[in-house]
Amino acid sequence: MSPYLRRVRTVSGATAVRVVAEEHGVRRIVEHPGSAHDEAGPAAVMRLGRERILAGRQVLDPGPALNGGTGEPGEGGPVRRPPITSRRSRWLIEVIKAAYARLGLGEATGGDRAFEQMVAARLIEPTSKADTPRVLSEIGWPDPAHRNTLQAALARAQQRGYREAISQALFEHVTATGGLALCLYDVTTLYFEADKEDDLRRVGYSKERRIDPQIVVGLLVDRTGLPLRIGCWEGNRAETTTIIPVVEAFQRAHKIEELARRRRRRHALGLEPERAGRGAPAVHRRSPRHPGPGGPGSPLPLGGRRPRRR
Repeated sequence: MSPYLRRVRTVSGATAVRVVAEEHGVRRIVEHPGSAHDEAGPAAVMRLGRERILAGRQVLDPGPALNGGTGEPGEGGPVRRPPITSRRSRWLIEVIKAAYARLGLGEATGGDRAFEQMVAARLIEPTSKADTPRVLSEIGWPDPAHRNTLQAALARAQQRGYREAISQALFEHVTATGGLALCLYDVTTLYFEADKEDDLRRVGYSKERRIDPQIVVGLLVDRTGLPLRIGCWEGNRAETTTIIPVVEAFQRAHKIEELARRRRRRHALGLEPERAGRGAPAVHRRSPRHPGPGGPGSPLPLGGRRPRRR
């Protein structure tokens, strides 16, 4: 425990000031700055004791003490804590901003601050777009955008083609920091708690074994997992029919003439030796181990989970 000052009354009637420290419940006197026999003397001795305790330290004065104390730093007794007006996760914010800029995403989106905030909130706490202001406010993000501003940013992202611009920025980052010799591709499904299907949200094979309208999402990444291209299809589309459109679109966007496509079960492996030296990236796809159940013609009602096969 840090040393503190203690005033005691001596037998002669003087006020003695002592520097006291406690360790494992045992109190010991570290130093005796002095004593005073008049009313003004104890204050001067207390200042001397505080100087001894706080020598070489920076002190935050918490304000007046409770229960009749003076609140001076180094004096024992409870003190009133200063109110906390705001909090800021400085290092978290700076790391996210630095990574966002290093990947070129700010330039790709034209400096769209609202879009950057949605990306940051998704990294910090995956929740709804409407909840983004709360997530950013809790970590002290400067000037969190309003919900309406975020909704406008979503529409702007579609109108201005942020997806293609971001894909191009990530491609340039990958090729500039180690080359692109291997791509990995995988597919997942995202379901919606909706009562009806539409042109995109369809009932199909669900990796979560649900009977809800869903979409199929395919993601092409480099060997470190950095996204390069994303695709979205109807929920009843077979996974095997999604890889070719993604790969061909990737080739067209970045003018890649030759691409070795290989399919392996359960694992994504590296380039063949003859391909590695020619600079042609290889794409590997993970295949599902089990075939899916029936598609949109399933007689089961929408909603909930599909019963497991026995």
